[in-house]
Amino acid sequence: MVKQEFLDKAAVLIEALPYIQRFNRKIVVIKYGGSAMLDNTLKENVIKDAVLLKLVGFKPIIVHGGGKEISRWVQKVGKEARFVNGLRVTDAETMEIAEMVLSKVNKELVTLVQSLGIKSVGISGKDGGLLTVEKKLSGGEDIGFVGEVKKVEPQILFDLLEKDFLPIVFPVGFDSSFATYNINADDAACAIAEAVRAEKLAFLSDIEGVCRDPKDPGTLISELHVSEAKKLIDDGIVGGGMIPKLQNCIDAIMNGVSRVHILDGRIPHSLLLEIFTNKGIGTAILRDDAEKYSAE
Repeated sequence: MVKQEFLDKAAVLIEALPYIQRFNRKIVVIKYGGSAMLDNTLKENVIKDAVLLKLVGFKPIIVHGGGKEISRWVQKVGKEARFVNGLRVTDAETMEIAEMVLSKVNKELVTLVQSLGIKSVGISGKDGGLLTVEKKLSGGEDIGFVGEVKKVEPQILFDLLEKDFLPIVFPVGFDSSFATYNINADDAACAIAEAVRAEKLAFLSDIEGVCRDPKDPGTLISELHVSEAKKLIDDGIVGGGMIPKLQNCIDAIMNGVSRVHILDGRIPHSLLLEIFTNKGIGTAILRDDAEKYSAE
C-alpha cells in the first residue's frame, strides 16, 4: 500500500503542472525585500524558489532592495537614517553608502544562485542604461538623491535571459547628467516588469497580502481584479503603506503585466506556494477580463 504522504506529494506536483505549462518561457519579475533579506534561511529559500522557477522553464528576474542593511551601515558611520513619507533622505554620503551596500547584497545573492548550479549576473540600473531617473520629491520636499524611473532600457535583461542567465538587479540609476540616484525597489521592479512585459510580478514583503481588515489575517483576499483593487483604495478599506504598494500593482497591470502577487516573504517558499497552487497564500491582482483561479 502506497503511503498517503507520497500520494500527497504526487498531488502537489500534479496541481503545479498546469501552471508550469502556462508560464513556460514567460518572464517573472520577483521583487525581493523585507525581513526575508535578513534571515539567512529565508534568503536561501527565496533563492531556491527562483532557481526552481528557472529550472522548470520560467525566466525569472530578481529586483532587490536592502533598506534595513543600508540603515545599519548608515548608523555605523555615525549618521542617522531619516525618512520622509517612507522615502529615505539621501545626501551624497548616504548615496555612496547605499550603492556600496546594495552592490554587496547583490553579489551575495549572485553567489547563492551560482552555488545552486544556475548562471547569474548581478547588475544595477546603471548597467546598459537600464534605469534612467529624475529627482523624486516627497510631498514637494527635496530629499536628495532619490530617483523616479522615467525610462527603462531592457535590452541588457533580454540579452542575459537569452544567454540563460538569471539577472539580479539592484535599484540604483543615472539621471540625464549621469548623477547616481537611489530608487525605491518596488518602483524599480514595477518599471522593469512593465518594460519586459512580464507575465508575473511578485512582491515579497513583510505583509500577508491585501486584507479587508489589516489586523485580521483571516480576511486575506486571495484574488482581486484591478477594478476591485481600486475600489478598496477609494473606499478607504486599505490605507497606509498598502496604498502605494497596491497602486504599484494596479499600474503594472494597466501597463501590460498579466498578473501581480503580494506575498509574505517571511513564509518559507511563499513564492512557490502562490504560483503553483490553486488557492495560493498571498494576494494576486489581475486584469478585469482575466479569470480568477480560486473559487472566490
